[in-house]
Amino acid sequence: MLRRALLASALAVPAIARAQGFTEGRPVSIVLPYSPSAGQEVTSRILTDGLAESFGGGSYVNDHRPGAGTTVAARYVARARPDGTTLLLATNVTFTMAQFAYRNPGFDPDADFHHISLLSEALYFVAANPKWQSVEQLVAEAKRRPGELVYTSWGVGSVAHLLGVDFCRRNNIDMLHVPFNGTPPALIEIIAGRADVIFTTMAAALPHVQGGRLRAIATPSPQRIPSYPELPTMQELGYEGFVMLPWYSLSAPPGVAPALLAQLEDSARRAFATPAAAAKLAENGLVPAARGRADMLARIAEDRQRNQELMRIAGIQPE
Repeated sequence: MLRRALLASALAVPAIARAQGFTEGRPVSIVLPYSPSAGQEVTSRILTDGLAESFGGGSYVNDHRPGAGTTVAARYVARARPDGTTLLLATNVTFTMAQFAYRNPGFDPDADFHHISLLSEALYFVAANPKWQSVEQLVAEAKRRPGELVYTSWGVGSVAHLLGVDFCRRNNIDMLHVPFNGTPPALIEIIAGRADVIFTTMAAALPHVQGGRLRAIATPSPQRIPSYPELPTMQELGYEGFVMLPWYSLSAPPGVAPALLAQLEDSARRAFATPAAAAKLAENGLVPAARGRADMLARIAEDRQRNQELMRIAGIQPE
């Protein structure tokens, strides 16, 4: 037994040495674009646990740098030393929306980063005041009363806003958009009956849906949500291509050694492929999405094209 322990210790030394070699004994900072939130934190924890396992240890810290539609965090990482000790846990907003919302976001979403992998995706609800039984009922009433029904969001140009724009465009209806500073007040407005619907994360809406204060009437996910199998997708209701899976991703500054980038990509894949990771994500309305660099680049291109068009339709001008 002692012999096995000594052998295991000897085999672990090269991995530990590799970790100390690329970090020079310094902690690895995972830069996060938002203040602490459940989905972001659980994604980061699964990632850093995976990195620690892959590199034989090391120290990993969350560095929250919120502000300006995720651009504060992105600018910081774009200018960081390319040694692997500063990594960006970004969102789809960072790389597919920010360049259309800001005249000068302070970074090039392609040239200033090496994109490593998506990590997780957020499930969404179409959450309505309980008086609405279905999407069809909501649309029929919006046609009967143009400009009177209200959808809320957590800000102009947000995912919730753009989904509302797309929903109105597809149905040729006019609904009033009322943005708020954050998701909680946007939900409260619907619960209070002063607004009608929001396109929001499952994690944010779920307690209110379970408590009967909101009703989930559909999901813009590509498939039905396993824990809500009776909830139809928007595509099933006839909204072809009405899919939204906002994501968290991992990127590094340009110039990081290719061998290290390959290790980081492999580590992310394996960290999010376990049943334990899937279960932890599901608790927070997320699903695993670590499929590597090629998949992330394709997703950025697809989402960027759609979001640019929706922002144009919404009349959003860069600030």
